[in-house]
Amino acid sequence: MTNTTKAALEGGPDDLPERIVSVPAPGADLKIPFRGGYEHFKITTRHQETPEGSLPVYEWWERTEIPG
Repeated sequence: MTNTTKAALEGGPDDLPERIVSVPAPGADLKIPFRGGYEHFKITTRHQETPEGSLPVYEWWERTEIPG
């Protein structure tokens, strides 16, 4: 079963609290708020089997800081 409303995250901080997250729009980059900044993830062509089914894998590619 494929679920396109959620994604599996790969990479980024080891202590990121969630590794399965909701995706606002399939294929869109994800921006996850974490520790005063954002962790950015891009979709890959891979899928991962999870307890929630086969999910698209999003791979970490950068961190940006929240101004202030």
